[in-house]
Amino acid sequence: MLGFLKEPVVVTAKINVSLVALTLMGLISRLWGLCYPRAVVFDEVYYGQFVSLYMKRIFFVDDSGPPFGHMLLALGGYLGGFDGNFLWNRIGAEYSMNVPVWSLRLLPALAGALCVPLAYQILVELHFSHCAALGAALLILLENSLITQSRFMLLESILIFFILLAVVSYLKFYNLQKHSAFSGSWWFWLLLTGVACSCAVGVKYMGLFTYMLLLATAGLHFWHMIGDQNLSNVSLLCHFLARALALIIIPLGLYLSFFYVHLALLYRSGPHDQIMTSAFQASLEGGLAWITQGQPLEVAYGSQITLRNVLGKPMQCWLHSHSNTYPIRYENGRGSSHQQQVTCYPFKDVNNWWIVKDPGMQQLVVSNPPRPVRHGHIVQLVHGITTRYLNTHDVAAPLSPHSQEVSCYIDYNISMPAQNLWRVEIVNRESDTDVWKTILSEVRFVHVNTSAVLKASGLSGASLPEWGYRQLEVVGEKLAKGYHQSMVWNVEEHRYGKSQEQKEREVELHSPTQMDISKNLSFMAKFTELQWKILTLKNEDTEHKYSSSALDWITMDTNIAYWLHPTSGAQIHLLGNVATWASANAAALAYLCLSLWYLLRRRRKIYDIPEDAWQLWMAAGGICGGGWAVNYLPFFLMEKTLFLYHYLPAVTFQILLIPVVLQHLSDHLCRSVLLKSMLSALIVAWFSSVYFVYCTFSPVTYGQPALSLAELRALRWKDTWNILIRKQ
Repeated sequence: MLGFLKEPVVVTAKINVSLVALTLMGLISRLWGLCYPRAVVFDEVYYGQFVSLYMKRIFFVDDSGPPFGHMLLALGGYLGGFDGNFLWNRIGAEYSMNVPVWSLRLLPALAGALCVPLAYQILVELHFSHCAALGAALLILLENSLITQSRFMLLESILIFFILLAVVSYLKFYNLQKHSAFSGSWWFWLLLTGVACSCAVGVKYMGLFTYMLLLATAGLHFWHMIGDQNLSNVSLLCHFLARALALIIIPLGLYLSFFYVHLALLYRSGPHDQIMTSAFQASLEGGLAWITQGQPLEVAYGSQITLRNVLGKPMQCWLHSHSNTYPIRYENGRGSSHQQQVTCYPFKDVNNWWIVKDPGMQQLVVSNPPRPVRHGHIVQLVHGITTRYLNTHDVAAPLSPHSQEVSCYIDYNISMPAQNLWRVEIVNRESDTDVWKTILSEVRFVHVNTSAVLKASGLSGASLPEWGYRQLEVVGEKLAKGYHQSMVWNVEEHRYGKSQEQKEREVELHSPTQMDISKNLSFMAKFTELQWKILTLKNEDTEHKYSSSALDWITMDTNIAYWLHPTSGAQIHLLGNVATWASANAAALAYLCLSLWYLLRRRRKIYDIPEDAWQLWMAAGGICGGGWAVNYLPFFLMEKTLFLYHYLPAVTFQILLIPVVLQHLSDHLCRSVLLKSMLSALIVAWFSSVYFVYCTFSPVTYGQPALSLAELRALRWKDTWNILIRKQ
């Protein structure tokens, strides 16, 4: 029974020494001197703010993309014991002692280091030689721009890592397809492909480009499988379902989980709340949740309410009125009704309170039991402080003459009777009998007499002049089609009115509400709203000193100064390895020309290279050339401020194309021993130049040692580069 103990237990393993060495060199190149400089470097001033908010559990919205990358940066801060207390207000600011600089920069650096062995694995899985794979890894290792970007609290290195991991995983899965379908390793690499794609998209939406490329590649491969007569219909269905599960369903589920964790962590109210709906704000601890805690849910006749416009951008605002009237005549000569002004006011104020009145009754208090207002009911809205009725009539609005003026009615004993009846339409109702609910219901107010819809037009235009206190215009939109958010309102603060006398009512309007109601949103409701805000929220694109166009990237006619030492000439720049970038452009052009040549020749039934070599050539082009194209060309369609670092995922794929082209030249175009020897000598000389450029620009890659003025001037190889030189 214990016979197995007579022999020693032996474990054997194959270790790729080259892969291990490349990984170690990658770690050294990215981790060396990681705490230097101990100051805020370029976009660390941007991402650091989000890390601090994570540490303090304060909600925020970043329109640059999903939260997974931010959470990874915050994980580094958490592991380093960061308490979030640092003022991220300027580039170059010295970090205080409570900021764990090494820990915050660790994950991007590790991701950048692991890109080196991943580059090696991609070429191996594409069935290129060990020498070609080694060359690809060394080019990534010595790429100055990738080193710079991975040594700071930035997201591009993490994005590139997940992109390359997805490509490696898919290639490994595909290579197992013929002989090990549905095996454990087959499932592992297929599932890892989907996970890596989801993580790439979760870091930045740029990851979506590579995800689409791999989905298209998987679709093409499955199309070829359909033509395989050796596969049964059941087998094909199983293959399809496996790919759908791993490449679509699991990535979607994982993407949702990023937001779930994000929302679970950030449960406190913060400065970004105002762009979210009242319901979302009320779900956060503090802020609106404290104000609205205990409000009644159902709006009834006699309810005292504040109405917030759902659009919420460029600023939130509430339906508001005050005792001042519209001027008898505007600056352009048009006349007004001279009624009481109604505006949208971007601050909480007692003049934001309105009372929901039943047109058939005089009382302004809630009956017992309350009579709820439902979809389709006719109401009057009475301004709480002035007791005048919300009104609109066929008079042009002050800033929008095509729309009706909205006012609070004053009886001047002239032929302009009150028109103050409004129909409540619940936009997000589930049925036509839905009750109007606090925070949850989004409603339109349709004027009974004219069918105009109450609209906060000032959110998309100029504010009122001095006579309107620069507040936002509210109009009756006569040609209202659809449910534009500027026409939709929700009740934010709410109480049941108890005082019939005006003086008592004014005291009541100033007092806080205290009633019991819960308004928790579901995760999917919060996710949908947050996702929509991320996709639609646009900061004003301003020209940046280091912004550039996509055309500037190919020839690296631009750079970015990341950091400058306050006294010495030490500085850090985002600059690529000139030799590598030029070679990558040449390789892409050579690949394109050779591919067109081969296609023309093959059309004439002339086959210059064997079929397996042609398939290898096309596969490499699809991954490396396709990866460059999908990560680069979309930027020509984007209306946003662009920077050189946006090109890094694309140039990474383009660099992988260099050894592909070189091996093809050696194997198929250099047919004599002499030509092969000459090509090898040229490759050695070329690679020496790559290493020379890497060493030359290392001082501005790592920020040390500090260079003299003459040395800095010598690094300005292009007139368009902005090398920082202090005036003496």
